[in-house]
Amino acid sequence: MLAESEINRVLTVTAHPDDVDFGAAGTVALFGDRGVEVTYLVVTDGDAGGNERELDNSGMAELRRAEQTAAAKAVGVTDVRFLGYSDGTVVPSLDLRRDIARVIRQVRPDLVITHHPDRNYQFIAPSHPDHRAVGGSALDAVYPDARNPYAFPELLTEEGLEAWTVREVWLTGGSTPDHWVDVTDAIDRKLTALQSHVSQVAHVEGFADFVKERFASWGKRAGFGEGRYAEGFQVVQTA
Repeated sequence: MLAESEINRVLTVTAHPDDVDFGAAGTVALFGDRGVEVTYLVVTDGDAGGNERELDNSGMAELRRAEQTAAAKAVGVTDVRFLGYSDGTVVPSLDLRRDIARVIRQVRPDLVITHHPDRNYQFIAPSHPDHRAVGGSALDAVYPDARNPYAFPELLTEEGLEAWTVREVWLTGGSTPDHWVDVTDAIDRKLTALQSHVSQVAHVEGFADFVKERFASWGKRAGFGEGRYAEGFQVVQTA
């Protein structure tokens, strides 16, 4: 794995507003504490989300962009980018791979955090079809697209974006995490980020307790002990 000192720039690639906050906001907050530059890339507009909503799809998309921007601020992230794909309809495609590869070449991250592309049969929630499509396309964009100057040559010839090799990818939502981050010192910021998504979570009774219980159980699974909170990832070496 990369040493902490080798991680200076991080790009998260997720399907919907709020995905990064469920999966990695505590880790992101801790990165920020160490001075790591973090960029969020959100693939869809989130317009198919919401509970008891009164907004149309364009209104919901605008609201969810604002919620994600506020959530990012709660953990110290100011660079938030949206690709605007339609929520609920994402499929692996060359266009999506190109759009993610473009941002990789722009940001030039040491580490990418994205969805696990496989279905999790132990816990179905992370296996939304958009998540799996985005995770697979992000991995394809990391290898081989972003590092190959002959893949999507227009990125170089028309946009001046040199090839870039991402050294490591951390996958969220899979059934076989092999790296745990103790996010106890950031759990309140993670919760603030999640609660910024009012349209998605305000109706959930006991939401804060649910979040803490879930990540406390992962803290125990990670071996951190009682009263500790953890986020889990599967590490993929990509250098």
